[in-house]
Amino acid sequence: MAGAAALGSAKLGKRTLLASTNPVHSLSNLFGQNVFGRPVVVCDEANCHAFEIDTKDTIERSKKEIREKINWFLKFADITTKAEEFIESATMNPAFEESAMFENMMDLMFKDEYEFYVFDTAPTANARRLLGMSKVYGLWVEKMLKSREEAKSLREMLSFSKKQEQDPLLDYLLGFKGRMGHVKELLTDDALTAFFFVTLPESLPIAVITRFINWFYEFGIPVGGVLVNGLIPKSQVSEDSAEFVHNRVKMQEEHMDQIWNTFGDKIRAIVPLFETEVKGPALLTRLAEYMMADQG
Repeated sequence: MAGAAALGSAKLGKRTLLASTNPVHSLSNLFGQNVFGRPVVVCDEANCHAFEIDTKDTIERSKKEIREKINWFLKFADITTKAEEFIESATMNPAFEESAMFENMMDLMFKDEYEFYVFDTAPTANARRLLGMSKVYGLWVEKMLKSREEAKSLREMLSFSKKQEQDPLLDYLLGFKGRMGHVKELLTDDALTAFFFVTLPESLPIAVITRFINWFYEFGIPVGGVLVNGLIPKSQVSEDSAEFVHNRVKMQEEHMDQIWNTFGDKIRAIVPLFETEVKGPALLTRLAEYMMADQG
C-alpha cells in the first residue's frame, strides 16, 4: 500500500520519497531492486524514490552522538568516569532502536528534498511507539533543560570566576528542543500529514486499527483514513466455486458491514484480492489506481 501510494504520487508529478522504517524491510523485494541504505529511483518513474533506512548505521551514529553528549556532561561535572559505561546502559534500552529511527525520520523531513513523503512503518504497535517518540523526547528534553539550568546556576554560584563557560550540552538540548517542536508541527498539521491504516475484512485487524485510531487522535496525529485490502470480488465467484471461497465471501460481507459502521466516511479505498502477489511496476500501478479511485 505504501509503495502504491508513493508511485501514485510520483505519477501525479510530485517528487516523492518512500522510506521504510520497518526493522524488517520489504521494499527491495517489492520493487525487485536494491533500495537499502540510499534513495533509489524505482519503477522507472523519475519522481519516485524508495529508501530502506539502514537501522544499523542509524544506531551506530546515534551511539556516537550519545558518546559525545555524555563526554560533554562528564567534563562539565568534573566526573572522571568513562563514557562507555553510560553508553552501554543507554543503548541497551529496548526503545533505543526506535528512537534512533525516529531521528532518521526527522533528518529526512528536515532536508526537505522531496515534495511528498511516504513512510512505510512496521505493524501498528511499533508505529505507535515510533511516532510517540516526539512526545517522549519532548518530555525528556524539558526535564534535561531544567536540570541543566539548575546545575549551571549552582556551578556559577560556587565559582569564584565570573567567566561564563561554554556549555555544549545545553546548546544541544536547546537545538534539539527546536527540532522536536518542528517535527511535532509537521506530524500534527492536518494540511501536511496524515496517517493511513490498512485493514483486512477480518475481525482481528478491524479491532486492532479501531483501538489505535483512537490513540492517534489522542496524540494529535491526523488520521487520513482507512484502506481495506484483500476483498474477494463477488463477480469472480460462481455457484461452482469451492465451499471455502463461499465461506470467505460470506465472512467478508459481515465484516464489511462492521467496517462501514465503524469507520464510515474514513474509508478511502477498497482494494480487491489480486490474483497474484503484488510486486513490480505493473501491479503497483494497478493497486495505485484502486487506491486513488473515487469510492463514492
